[in-house]
Amino acid sequence: MRGLHEHDEPTLNLSVRSDVTPRNVLNISIRRVVGLTVTVFVGGFFGDEGKGKIIAYYSLVEKPRIAARGGVGPNAGHTVVFNGQAHRLRLVPSAFVNKDTRLVIGPGVLVDEAVLTKEVGELGVDGRIHVDNNCGLIEQRHIEKDRGSSHLKQEIGTTGSGSGPAMEERVSRTLRLCSSSENLKPYLADTVAMIHEELQRGGLVVAEGTQGTFLSLYHGTYPYVTSKDVTASSICADIGVGPKHVGEVIVVFKSYVTRVGNGPLRGELDPAELERRGWVERGTVTGRLRRAAPFDFELAKRAVKLNGATACAITKIDAVYPDAKGVREYSKLPADAKKFIGEVEAEVGVPVKYVGTGEEVFDTVTLER
Repeated sequence: MRGLHEHDEPTLNLSVRSDVTPRNVLNISIRRVVGLTVTVFVGGFFGDEGKGKIIAYYSLVEKPRIAARGGVGPNAGHTVVFNGQAHRLRLVPSAFVNKDTRLVIGPGVLVDEAVLTKEVGELGVDGRIHVDNNCGLIEQRHIEKDRGSSHLKQEIGTTGSGSGPAMEERVSRTLRLCSSSENLKPYLADTVAMIHEELQRGGLVVAEGTQGTFLSLYHGTYPYVTSKDVTASSICADIGVGPKHVGEVIVVFKSYVTRVGNGPLRGELDPAELERRGWVERGTVTGRLRRAAPFDFELAKRAVKLNGATACAITKIDAVYPDAKGVREYSKLPADAKKFIGEVEAEVGVPVKYVGTGEEVFDTVTLER
C-alpha cells in the first residue's frame, strides 16, 4: 500500500509491513522525496460512480494529512456509509471519516453557507475544516434563478443548487466571495498555502473531484453538462496544485453506468429491466431516479485518457455479481467478477486498484501488484 505516512519528513525508510513489498515501498518513498504526494480522485462516467466511498476508504487506509474538495459546488453529492450510518455530503470532503485528516474546500469551489454549516454540525468536523477565502458564495437569488429557469431545470436537468447562476457571475467577475461572509469567518483560510506547506513536509494530500468526466463543460455530452470542467487537471486547479505534485490519478467507475437528468446514455435500459437487475438508484442531491446502462468500455477508455489516470477503481461490483457482496479479499471474489476486472484493465490500459463490494466503506478490495 501507498500510505506509509508515520513521519512528516520525506524519507527512504524501507521498513515494511507484511503485506507490502520492498519494491512498492521504494516507489512510495521516492514519490514522497520528489513531492509527488497528491492523489486525485475523479468520476469516470456521469457522476454517481461511488467516489465518496472509495475516497473515504482511501483516507482510512492511507491516512492523508489533507483532503481538499474541488469541483463545482453543492450541486454534487457523495454518499459515505461508515459504521452502518449513511452520510450524504455536498461540500464536506468524504475523507471526514479519518479524524486526523484536515478538510479543505479549494478556491475553485462554490459554497452555500446553509449547506456547509448543516454538514459541519452533523458530521462534527468543526475545527478541522477550512474554506478558502476565494471560494465563490452561492446566495438565495442564485438558487431561485436556477430553479426558475425552464432551460436549466427542464432541458438540461440542473440540480437547482444555484451553482450555474453563481458560476455565471464568477465568470463576469461580479460574484461575492466567501471572504465577505460573516457566517463563514470561523472557517476561512488560505487553503492553498496550507496544502503547499503540507506538500513541503512530504505529506499526502487527496484532491476530491465531483460529478463525472462526461459532465465536463469541455469534454462531456454538451449541452447536457455541468458549468465547468471536472476532469483531473481542473480539480487540481480548483485546490491550487500544479501537475508536478501529482503522484496518482484514480478514476472511479461504477460497474454499470448511470446518469441523472437529460442527455445521451448509450445502451440505456428501461425501468423494468433496471428493476429486474436491481439497479434502481436515486440521486443524492435531487432524489431523482437515475437512468442506467451496462458498463461502457469506450467511455471508460476515454475517461482514462482525459484524466491521465494511473489507476482506476470499480464500485458496486456486487450489483452485477451478487456473490461478491461484502468480499474484502481478491482471492474470495467470484470468478466472473475477477474476469470483469481483468477485462476492464485490458480495455482501459491501467490497473484496477480498488473494488467496491458493498455500501459500507470497508466493503472494499485492494488489488496490489
